[in-house]
Amino acid sequence: YQKDYFSPNGILFDVIKDSSEDVLKNTLNLIDQLTDTPAVIISTPIFFTSDYRELTHPVGILKMIHEVGAFTKGSIGSDSIDELTPYEKRIMVLDGKRGLNAFRDTNLEAALRNHDITDIAIAGVVTSICVDSTARSAYEGGFNVTVLSDCTAGRTQFEQDFYCNEIFPLYANVMDSKQFLDKLDRPLK
Repeated sequence: YQKDYFSPNGILFDVIKDSSEDVLKNTLNLIDQLTDTPAVIISTPIFFTSDYRELTHPVGILKMIHEVGAFTKGSIGSDSIDELTPYEKRIMVLDGKRGLNAFRDTNLEAALRNHDITDIAIAGVVTSICVDSTARSAYEGGFNVTVLSDCTAGRTQFEQDFYCNEIFPLYANVMDSKQFLDKLDRPLK
């Protein structure tokens, strides 16, 4: 939930602008509902150096990110959105993400294992890229995965629907944040 995607002035805002307002509203509600629970809330923001030396042969969205200058460390666009400020103490931020998968180059798996977490719910953008690669890695790592359909956004509604209806159910549960919260009738892990 960084400004380059979620701020109207963000470099990549146009990629998700049609759904960003609803996704943000649903995600903030979810975080608010989980604030006084034992749930572990983790953010894995993506950052690059100003010369993008981490991207040796970028293609696709990473090439576009490089070309438009998005997510450079220290830039306003790489900052978390202001709406998350009230939850700063509640959200564990794990730096290191330099690509599509939140498990790569971060301590995400170690953080989850250190907290004895077996079940994870994924929110964020972009559905067909970062959400998918992170969810698949989580599943392959032995976690029970839920993708929150109303807290994720694709580049188009077709993409969002296709992934939520056809791809994610192959390895994850798919539900909206209300269904997820209703299902939590036991202590969270």
